[in-house]
Amino acid sequence: MIGFKKVPTKLVLFVFISTVVLILLLYLDLSTDQPPPEEEVLFTEEVKTSPEDVQTQKTHTVKDGEILSIILEDFDISLNTQYKIYSLKNSSLVTDIRPGNKIIFSYLGSELESIEIEKNKLNSVFVSIEDSVTIKKLRKKAELIKSYAGGTISKSFYEDAIAAGMPDSIIMDFAYIFGWDIDFVFDIRDGDNFAVIYETPYSMGEPIQSGDILMAKFTNQGKEYVANRYIKENGDKGYFDAEGNNMQKAFLRAPLEFSYISSHFNPNRMHPVLHTIRAHNGVDYAAPRGSPVRATGSGVVEFVGVKNGCGKEIVLRHTNDYSTRYCHLNGYAKTLKRGKKVSQGDVIGFVGSTGLATGPHLHYEFKIGNKRTDPVKVKLPSAEPIPASLKEDFDILFDQNNLMLKDMEKFTNPDTSEIKDD
Repeated sequence: MIGFKKVPTKLVLFVFISTVVLILLLYLDLSTDQPPPEEEVLFTEEVKTSPEDVQTQKTHTVKDGEILSIILEDFDISLNTQYKIYSLKNSSLVTDIRPGNKIIFSYLGSELESIEIEKNKLNSVFVSIEDSVTIKKLRKKAELIKSYAGGTISKSFYEDAIAAGMPDSIIMDFAYIFGWDIDFVFDIRDGDNFAVIYETPYSMGEPIQSGDILMAKFTNQGKEYVANRYIKENGDKGYFDAEGNNMQKAFLRAPLEFSYISSHFNPNRMHPVLHTIRAHNGVDYAAPRGSPVRATGSGVVEFVGVKNGCGKEIVLRHTNDYSTRYCHLNGYAKTLKRGKKVSQGDVIGFVGSTGLATGPHLHYEFKIGNKRTDPVKVKLPSAEPIPASLKEDFDILFDQNNLMLKDMEKFTNPDTSEIKDD
């Protein structure tokens, strides 16, 4: 009988524990042994592309004596494109250019896209350069902006109006509107008040032409004058008072703007040159040499030339047996001649000192038939009032503008009195 050697207990125990530990280590290694993350590798390829075409513009201001063909040649416009432009029926819109017009050439890259000719701030001509060339007129949208100006006379109407921010054109229109009732040199007094609302057309943030008066007020020596604009359906414009009477008279009160009376109507005046008592049958207005002289009323030139001590003179014949005479002129309007029709306000001559005169001034006479009258004091005949059929519409417009003027006056001068409707 074969005998077995007894295995030591400690050895068995060591082997068992070692086996268990080995199994645990193998398990842990398998659970944590994950493959490393994949690395993403990107490959880029540089692709060369041509830059996008850029829009550009070139501008040219037309100079005196320039013609379109030379300008187009200077800007390297091809003969083929020029031919296409000139062959169009309305090509005269493009070729009729004036000094001061702006020509804008627009390009996409090196290719000409269009030509725009700005005739003025509002109107232009646009030439599209494509497969087929086209020409069309463009008119910018205009926005009417209302403005207010007002003040009190302390120096002269012109100086105080400028100080109040009134544009030159509005000052001239203001004086013209009230010029039939007020002599803006002789009648003006310190403390007189003026106010006006006018509208100016704007385009692209810039004024495109002079403004136009909507309503104006002038208080002269305590008497108030108000003028409201009214435009009829046919486009005729006029200024009328609260009752609808026309502010315009058949004659202006004075033939000069912003001069002063140096000698009044006087049948017993001592003549400054002859030194004898000699009737002064008119009014002398002192003004700088060359100042424009206006026709005080519409009429026909009866005489233009030199006569006696009056020097260079003009005589106008008006309707209803009225006539006016203008003496000591330096010269005449270029187109003035005997028989020519003139309109009220037209410049007919210029102040001078020809004839028996001690210095530059205008001698002005006003005759009714054969009777000489004082131009300063004569009651001037009025023009046509608002027709009865339009009076209601006019009254509504007058009230609207009057209210707006009152509000403006209160805003700028709380102490200003309101406009009286009577």
